[in-house]
Amino acid sequence: MSLVAELAELTAHHRARCPEYNRILSALGTGESFTSVADLPWLPVRLFKTHALKSIPEHEVFRVLTSSGTTGAPSRIFLDKAAAAAQPRHLASTLQRVLGPSRLPMLVVDRKSIMRSSSARGAGVLGMANFGRRHVYLLDESEKPDVSALQRFLAEHGGEPFLVFGFTFLVWQHLYEVAREHRLDLSNGILIHSGGWKKLAEKAVDNTEFRRRFAEDTGLRRIHNYYGMVEQIGTVFLEGPSGDGLYCPEFADVVIRDPRTWAEQPVGVPGVIEVVSTLPRSYPGHVLLTEDLGVCHGIDDGDWPGKRFSVLGRLPKAEVRGCSDSVAA
Repeated sequence: MSLVAELAELTAHHRARCPEYNRILSALGTGESFTSVADLPWLPVRLFKTHALKSIPEHEVFRVLTSSGTTGAPSRIFLDKAAAAAQPRHLASTLQRVLGPSRLPMLVVDRKSIMRSSSARGAGVLGMANFGRRHVYLLDESEKPDVSALQRFLAEHGGEPFLVFGFTFLVWQHLYEVAREHRLDLSNGILIHSGGWKKLAEKAVDNTEFRRRFAEDTGLRRIHNYYGMVEQIGTVFLEGPSGDGLYCPEFADVVIRDPRTWAEQPVGVPGVIEVVSTLPRSYPGHVLLTEDLGVCHGIDDGDWPGKRFSVLGRLPKAEVRGCSDSVAA
């Protein structure tokens, strides 16, 4: 079945099981057939902050995920047991491309107690910890780097491939700067990181500079940023080996839309990012308009097959609210 056909089936599935979703699509006059991914009806991601949207009965709710809620109320995402089981399987299939089939020794650039937190940061660490073994947490409980723990980890595992995970700003501040100062060799590491570049802008560090400095000062060259959100948990868009863009997994896609007309933008023209995934079956989150700006760079012309794109930053809040209100009405 093609991606469009799977998404059309999902749209019908959610219309039949989520009355609020059906009302929205009925108000928009949405039909039942679609010729392309861009034709599918989208929901603004902000809707999950204000409405409890689910396509399962209350007694089948197994877990409720929440976003960080840093800009207001958190999103609430309802999973049944099947959805909760599918999420790590699909995440594993995406990450296996760069990590291989075996769990690697893992350095977590965070504190161990963060996994008991209900924050998005805690959920990120908890989810990624499944892909490692012999975990070492770089930060102590006051969020200061434990240099001796890092040195012991490298003495034991630095001669073989190892996994490093953390949020971008923490990785720069607590791993890069410490490794550079102590002249540590990270050349066998595979770094997976996420969280955006806003905090690093003050240090004049963008993705290119981040990758260059790690390579020159620590030997770490296998670096993969990723883009994802709790509203499509289990779907991550992983950066290619050379840093040439973020790539769509086989079960997902992105559409870049013109913020004035909502038409799909051509390659090279920035717009609002719409994320599409076949994973969400317990809630209608399969086609979501985000609050991020991005640009599509090309299709089947980069490190890996498929569509590649970049995230350029956040939308102005006023524009996001206007979009959300118009669809919710």
